[in-house]
Amino acid sequence: MPDPDLVSQALARNLRRLRAERGHTLDALAARSGVSRGMIVQIEQDRTNPSVATVVRLADALGVSIARLLDYEEGPGVRIVPEEQAVPLWTGPSGGTGTLLNGVEAPGPLELWAWRMEPGEGYSAEAHPVGTMEIIRVEQGELTLVHGEREHVVPAGNTVSFDAAHPHAYRNAGGAVLRLTMVVSVPPPR
Repeated sequence: MPDPDLVSQALARNLRRLRAERGHTLDALAARSGVSRGMIVQIEQDRTNPSVATVVRLADALGVSIARLLDYEEGPGVRIVPEEQAVPLWTGPSGGTGTLLNGVEAPGPLELWAWRMEPGEGYSAEAHPVGTMEIIRVEQGELTLVHGEREHVVPAGNTVSFDAAHPHAYRNAGGAVLRLTMVVSVPPPR
């Protein structure tokens, strides 16, 4: 696991740089992302540890992957991310994790995630930008995907894809550990 201080410093540096590259004032980025100006200032000054939802909203508003916001190593055209450098961004109350394995701009953000949820854990996601798609492969256990008003049960060995521009949730309603791999594709900013 990467040093949390290294990750928060990278977030501060990359957020400042990307905001400047796009010509966004603090107020403009706050309006685009729904994140308060004060929170953005605290993140850019490395004085807070923002929630996953906050990082997602900022990445979406900037039109970049979460991986690019958190990237603490600039590299060549090929980027190998050792397992110990993958960034866990969600931790469940029973020890589950949501880990960003890698991400690229292709032309919009494209992210690869590994999730592990203990029985009874769940994660609710806000709607992503219009055009965002997710693909999930259930490796172990059984995923309960809540999309809109419907629940979809996805057992191990199955893959599901869906429009992520609506609120959705991932839950482990079963009695065994749930492991899944997820790809998130966000369209480039307009």
